[in-house]
Amino acid sequence: MSTEPAPRLDVLHVAECPNLAPLLERLREVTDLPVTVREITTDEEAASSGMAGSPTLLIDGTDPFGAPDDCGCGVACRLYRDDDGRLVPVPSTEQLRQALRAATPSGPADVVDALAAARARAVPLDPAQRAVHQAILRHFAAAGRPPTRADLDAVTADPARTAAALAELHDLDAVRLDPAGGIVVAYPFSATPTRHRVRIAGRTDVHAMCAIDALGIAPMLGQDTRIDSLDVTTGRAVAVTTAGGRTSWEPADAVVFVGADTCGGAAADCCCDYLNFFTSHAAAQAWTDAHPQIPGQILDQHEAQELAGRVFGPLLEVAP
Repeated sequence: MSTEPAPRLDVLHVAECPNLAPLLERLREVTDLPVTVREITTDEEAASSGMAGSPTLLIDGTDPFGAPDDCGCGVACRLYRDDDGRLVPVPSTEQLRQALRAATPSGPADVVDALAAARARAVPLDPAQRAVHQAILRHFAAAGRPPTRADLDAVTADPARTAAALAELHDLDAVRLDPAGGIVVAYPFSATPTRHRVRIAGRTDVHAMCAIDALGIAPMLGQDTRIDSLDVTTGRAVAVTTAGGRTSWEPADAVVFVGADTCGGAAADCCCDYLNFFTSHAAAQAWTDAHPQIPGQILDQHEAQELAGRVFGPLLEVAP
């Protein structure tokens, strides 16, 4: 039995918030933990409390649906994105369940839930940020490299807005910038070579940050892909081909390991090195046995593809 203390749940809201009751009802559906409800009346109080609009759930003082280092605090209504990327007034029961699992780890499967929840929080809600983010992804897919700031100025019509949007996307962990402000990562893409090379529609070569990112490119773009990667234990090749909506793996019993360390920073730093293809379950198990400090889970092909589609499938959808 776990000896970890139960997390503290607080719900912050403004007076007469119509979405308070639905959030509390959904919390009752997914947990028996007590919930403290607190009314916020000023922007100053919202900022000091961490309320990013009403209602806000805090788990041990942390907003599981908030952007890192950017509270966006204030006395105002709040919008979330559901599992299909649509704007909604409160998180779904499954999103709440995943947030609670991430806060109370009980096994390796929680790494998968935490990864999905973290990447969902990195999807920009602001229309201007989303337009720049989508332009970056489309440029990567078409050219095999990141766009320049001049390329993105055509989207924003203002270099200052381009710079601001990139900084905000970096803070959100939707992209990563180098010290000079250049784009080095736009999940699922890497501007530098990795062990996961992906050919898109038989003509454009890109590199993916990890195995799940590589698998996510086909559902994100709706195009055929071929992934060429390596088993880190044996050096043997793993290939995954998606054509006409069907996906085949070579070797036929290849799997994916999904893991993360506890660095608490960007996905590029904390988990991308630990999301890899293996030629078999036995090969993946051998790696996990040799790295007990990296919590994670071995996914079969269906599980890995489902996770990749859930994380990356909505990124290029038109916002409602």
